[in-house]
Amino acid sequence: MTRWLVDGMNVIGSRPTGWWRDRPGAMRSLVEELERLAARTGDEVTVVLDGRPFELESDSVGVRFASRRGPDAADDDIAALVEQDDAPAELSVATSDAGLARRVRDLGASVVGTGEFRRLLDA
Repeated sequence: MTRWLVDGMNVIGSRPTGWWRDRPGAMRSLVEELERLAARTGDEVTVVLDGRPFELESDSVGVRFASRRGPDAADDDIAALVEQDDAPAELSVATSDAGLARRVRDLGASVVGTGEFRRLLDA
């Protein structure tokens, strides 16, 4: 079992699907994909999203919105989750953000790029 922390907007933005026209819809779609991943693999999945919080719940995926607005808001929250975790070496962070990747690796987590993570979602 893998414990995932997903940089939600980074994963959403990795494909030019027109997500910017309906950010809440893109977030809902990502959570649905993550639910299918969790069901298929038994993995524990938490996604951190940027932007204004709205009603977006899941029975199988932890959904969080960044605790503040502005640059690197979700990145800071993801790094804090890794730092606070009792076993950061068991965490895999899905992001292609080089700064966030460096931060979480320094804290002991592994990193999977969004391309590889998307292939896992599409499997």
